[in-house]
Amino acid sequence: MGLSNNKIKYIQSLKEKKFRNEHNTFVAEGNKLVLDLLGSCKCQLIAALPEVIYANPELKAEEIIEASTNELKKASFLKTPPSIIAVFYRPDSEIDKKNLKNKLSLVLDGVQDPGNVGTIIRIADWFGIENIICSEDCADVYNPKTVQATMGSIARVSVTYTDLTKFLNSLSDIPVYGTLLNGNNIYDEELSENGLIIMGSEGKGISDKVLSYISHNLYIPEYPAGVMTSESLNVAVATAIVCSEFRRRKL
Repeated sequence: MGLSNNKIKYIQSLKEKKFRNEHNTFVAEGNKLVLDLLGSCKCQLIAALPEVIYANPELKAEEIIEASTNELKKASFLKTPPSIIAVFYRPDSEIDKKNLKNKLSLVLDGVQDPGNVGTIIRIADWFGIENIICSEDCADVYNPKTVQATMGSIARVSVTYTDLTKFLNSLSDIPVYGTLLNGNNIYDEELSENGLIIMGSEGKGISDKVLSYISHNLYIPEYPAGVMTSESLNVAVATAIVCSEFRRRKL
């Protein structure tokens, strides 16, 4: 039967957040990403080359369609079309505050680049961080660019959007770390095994309304000290450095 024009239009519509919200679905492309997500998300539609379907009998969806390379190219958001495209239902995600108090979690405040958010999810997965709490103005985790950037980590990391001030105000007895230019050298500070690590937006850093909730100010020092370097680190790179240092203390 092939992938119909209506199905292609539907997949393409999910590039827009309003249609992802309307249908409660999102798109994943590529064999590894799709297979990773099949273990954690209900799948609405799979469109793939016949040989991919036959080689992967574990593929399960409400509808599986044998598609041609040309049809996949029309449906894909990528420059090089994959051999498989899937539409998944978005999983329910709730914040378990009691659980957060015993673990290390990330908080993203206004991180708006989809690639950065996706990379941060991948970093969280690598360092065993199960929860990311995002401000409502962060890039949508189900944006196709974000999903691709996670490289499958979206299947293992819970991402929740909320009003950060209300969320932080509802917590107590939990360390809250923030990365600031006037913070204390991260390599000299005591770091706990639990708590929240707040990472700010690419251009503005952590917002004023969130700053007051930070109990530990951290700074990643340039090297060598006092020598002019780049103005700042990419937020995903900074997240990787901070998470690595927290985990290193447990070794």
